[in-house]
Amino acid sequence: MHILKSLGPAVAHVSGAEAMRAGLGALIGLGLTGLFVLSPAVDLDLGLYLVAPFGASSVLLFAVPNSPLAQPWSAIVGNTVAAVVGVAVCLVVADPALRIALAVGLAVTATILCRAIHPPAGAVAMTAAMSPDAIAHLGFWFALAPIAAGTVLLVLLATVYARLTGRHYPFRQFDDPSAHGTGDRNPTERLGLSEEELTGILERYRQSFNLGVEDLARLIGAAELQAAAHSTGPLAAREIMSRNLVTIGPRTPLGEIADLFRQHRFTSLPVVDADQSFLGVIFQMHLIDQARADALRLDRGFGAAFRRLLDRDRTSPMTAADIMSVAGPRATGNTPIGALLPMMADGDTDAVPVLEYGKIVGIVTRTDLVAALARSAARAGSA
Repeated sequence: MHILKSLGPAVAHVSGAEAMRAGLGALIGLGLTGLFVLSPAVDLDLGLYLVAPFGASSVLLFAVPNSPLAQPWSAIVGNTVAAVVGVAVCLVVADPALRIALAVGLAVTATILCRAIHPPAGAVAMTAAMSPDAIAHLGFWFALAPIAAGTVLLVLLATVYARLTGRHYPFRQFDDPSAHGTGDRNPTERLGLSEEELTGILERYRQSFNLGVEDLARLIGAAELQAAAHSTGPLAAREIMSRNLVTIGPRTPLGEIADLFRQHRFTSLPVVDADQSFLGVIFQMHLIDQARADALRLDRGFGAAFRRLLDRDRTSPMTAADIMSVAGPRATGNTPIGALLPMMADGDTDAVPVLEYGKIVGIVTRTDLVAALARSAARAGSA
């Protein structure tokens, strides 16, 4: 049974949307590359033509952009070094079988030594070794065009596509600023482990080719958060949520919303319609972001823009519907607080609305969650 199980899929289930995102990215990347830069037909004058290894590079760049093997250095340097090796072997070794095997073997060694391992690089070296006529014509220019030029273009397109589809490419670096733009790491990644220690873990378990240091930190932080959720017991959202809610309608002016924030010292306000059906939520940051956008648009100071934004005597005041968020996380009364932890751990969400049949019945704020965790810790300590 263990042998049969090992023959099954090793990759976790991936959503259809993610599969479509990756496939569309490869289609766009290779399509634009073939249309505007590299010809689908072999061009022995300029060397600007598509080669099969670009398909393999596209799998990494668009499907697994967080892999160390897909990063710009690995892709560009790996493919280029492999091309140089393949050309050199092709020029000095006559026997086809030996030429192909030697080119791929040396390319693997060279790319590892350059810290630029990129699986399609083996195919690049093999392509050179299998194309003696093209190599005789292009020589080492083959490493620059099509290989280096095509890989650089695919990397640039993958970078743009990742930004447009909510992914990170190149992958996050360990010393990147936090989500708040400060030098502190994001809360879930404050592990007490240095970059060197995390790198040592990857090297010890021979995972340096599979995972970056920043992603390892995120995974460890997520695992610790999940373990902490187990210690909170069976508490559910309905047991800790705030029930006496202050809500606003979609037509509530922003000035009135600001007054409510000041009066109640809330950081969020649910937006509901006449029958209490949940429509969205407004966080204080939404007001600040809107004022900042107005300041840039009107070329005014932030303070003046903010006062203008909140002026309730304007002819057409902005309302809650203009700035509310409709896509944030939501919970039901039965949602365990362990599931609420990751929703609010990174600081993007200050509160999670609790809904029953589309109507809001409560809200769990970060303060509610901290209080519940404190009570749980106190019970555990007294037990």
